[in-house]
Amino acid sequence: MIRKIIRSGLTTVFLVLSTLSIAAAPEQMNGAIEHARLAGTQQLDGELFHVQGLELASNRIWVTSVDHDNRRGYIHEFDRATGKLLRRLELTDGDRYHPGGISISGGSIWVPVAELRPDSSAVLVEIDANSLLVRRKIPVADHLGCVAASGNTLVAGNWDSRKLYIIDLADKLAIRIVPNPSETHFQDMKFADGHLVGGGNLDLWSGTLDWIDMASMKVVRTLQAGAVGPVRPFGRGGPLTGEGMAIEGRDLYVVPEDGPSRLFHFSLDV
Repeated sequence: MIRKIIRSGLTTVFLVLSTLSIAAAPEQMNGAIEHARLAGTQQLDGELFHVQGLELASNRIWVTSVDHDNRRGYIHEFDRATGKLLRRLELTDGDRYHPGGISISGGSIWVPVAELRPDSSAVLVEIDANSLLVRRKIPVADHLGCVAASGNTLVAGNWDSRKLYIIDLADKLAIRIVPNPSETHFQDMKFADGHLVGGGNLDLWSGTLDWIDMASMKVVRTLQAGAVGPVRPFGRGGPLTGEGMAIEGRDLYVVPEDGPSRLFHFSLDV
């Protein structure tokens, strides 16, 4: 009972802070996403916890979430047409129970599962997208909170994505570590149109969507994202905010709410 009261109180505090942040920061962007139009929402019909990552296929939606109370991490599979939950796979690996931002490439879904503290450890889990069977696990001696996959290349962000781990799967898992050229704390990343696209927060009430040129490791495009009440498309933490992001051409998808969750579809104007 006491824990429920505490959680209820924290929820109220975050809702109040969300409202105050918009009123008190007129220079910050208060819309949802810059140069984007909300095209629709879809209810995800199935149990989700604190949302972390999002990925899409033509007929499927995958979402990772963490159950903090029970220290368990999951990937959930939904039918894209109906939003109904089809399956879920537990990803908990001892002290590593925090799945992060995810990415699909070549029939594999890549998921980082980490300890919930910086400078810790993680495993990059490769999951067959059809069967949800684990293909392999790659240990990394750092917290990893998101990963983007394209062919034999993985790019994973550590705690707050201050460092990016570039992994070559074809070269004995050779790893190169580079600083994130953006100030944004990426929570989910994808490869799109030859760029690394990362979404995350700058502070509690604002964030960005950044396009990074991999050759130069420079940010070549940025869209700002602001707070919309308790729903922050690229918000971080809080009882009602999640962190999943996926992109298909000019279509941007986010799952900004913890369960019960909705998939928000934005159409990018530029």
